[in-house]
Amino acid sequence: MSMTLLSVGYATKPLDAFLKQLGQYNIDVIADIRSVPYSSAFHDYAREPLQRILTANELHYVYLGKELGPRSHDPGHYDETGQVQFDRLRRGPDFLSGIARLRNGLSKGHRIALMCAEKDAAFCHRSLLVGYHLLHEENLEVQHLTFSGELESQTALEKRLISIHQLEQDLFLAKGEQAAEAYRQQLIKHSYRKPEAT
Repeated sequence: MSMTLLSVGYATKPLDAFLKQLGQYNIDVIADIRSVPYSSAFHDYAREPLQRILTANELHYVYLGKELGPRSHDPGHYDETGQVQFDRLRRGPDFLSGIARLRNGLSKGHRIALMCAEKDAAFCHRSLLVGYHLLHEENLEVQHLTFSGELESQTALEKRLISIHQLEQDLFLAKGEQAAEAYRQQLIKHSYRKPEAT
């Protein structure tokens, strides 16, 4: 069974280019995995207008931000600084329910794209949370749609993180440890942190 699961970020992408890229890869379902499905800068991508546009283009819209979004409602998923810990979130019932829904959709032959705002998947929870889990726990490779419309696999993206954090020449890390350390550093820099109360 061939399963197609892509991820796409829309920041600064014109809506017609977004739709064209989805068509290029025969995507028929957008799974919106934003915790907050609205954009102050890109109004076309707010939940309701986006849903209308997708429906008009014969695409299905599914909101999975509660299950697969980067912000958890469970206080146990945060550390003492208020930063979400994806290793805890990935074990939660909401997250696992969202993964099961994705699997169900794929098993029915749907071609699904996970959607969030961030232009580069390497800085977004669609790779750091969902793509990581699917690759390492479910043996399912997500293909990330780049801004220009090319594909980058989750495996290739994780190798790119090693370069982003300049760990190729780290003499104290074994080759197998470089990816784990790059991932750890990326999470510290880019995982959601609760705003400090004022």
